[in-house]
Amino acid sequence: MTESEPKTFFNRLLGFITSREDTPEEKRSELLATLEQAKLEGLLDSDALSMIEGVFQVSELAVKDIHLPRAQIDWVDISDPLEKIIPEVISAAHSRFPVFENNRDNVIGILLAKDLLRHSTESDFDLREWLRPAVFIPESKRLSVLLKDFRSNRNHLAIVVDEYGGVAGIVTIEDVLEQIVGDIEDEHDIDDEADNIVLTSEGKYRVRGMTSIEQINEVFASTFSEEDIDTIAGLVIHQIGRVPKKGEVIEIEGLRCEIQRADPRQIHILIIQKQPSQEV
Repeated sequence: MTESEPKTFFNRLLGFITSREDTPEEKRSELLATLEQAKLEGLLDSDALSMIEGVFQVSELAVKDIHLPRAQIDWVDISDPLEKIIPEVISAAHSRFPVFENNRDNVIGILLAKDLLRHSTESDFDLREWLRPAVFIPESKRLSVLLKDFRSNRNHLAIVVDEYGGVAGIVTIEDVLEQIVGDIEDEHDIDDEADNIVLTSEGKYRVRGMTSIEQINEVFASTFSEEDIDTIAGLVIHQIGRVPKKGEVIEIEGLRCEIQRADPRQIHILIIQKQPSQEV
């Protein structure tokens, strides 16, 4: 890198910021091009550029673009006995659960798993007393605004409602942050390269998006071509012509692929099940 390179980069950056003729969209496009050039010049690494691009995406996306659909939520019914609720909470392995009464559009609060597991053995335990207030937000809310609200109010989960007031899904602070920094894995995620494909207790397979077509063919006895597409994520994207959203289901030659984790740029985790008629 020469001494003139930083000056060249920062001069371009200053020039686009101070330009009064360009529209916001033109400035954004020029900024991203400038940052891409900075990466080529060694002034930014790929991870830093990816996060900057993620920040721009957060400013453009709404809750409806990333929320977990209603059908995919792990609910708690306040009328269920603890003998049923506790095993379900342990099995789901989430930290927070929306709790409803009578119907799933009537969310009465959020249950923290730690509260349930720490205090449920107490003789006077009343589940209602341990519910935290639920936060309700519209599908149209911008992610940048939601992230600010999450931080200021110290909330980690919000209930997403549609235009009729019904529950459309949920969104977490992790969902928003993943748009910036990429997939955030926890202790319940697939941990190593050897576990790209994991058989779940339900008889389905939890699969990394990066899993090779060769591995997919070996496990599912499929015959997908490895010539032009290397990974299962690439295969799904090629099949539908775009990056699918979390919760979408795509069927490809006898495999039912449900998108469990994804962002606007890539698929991270899929749940794959071989269709009954294709079982080996």
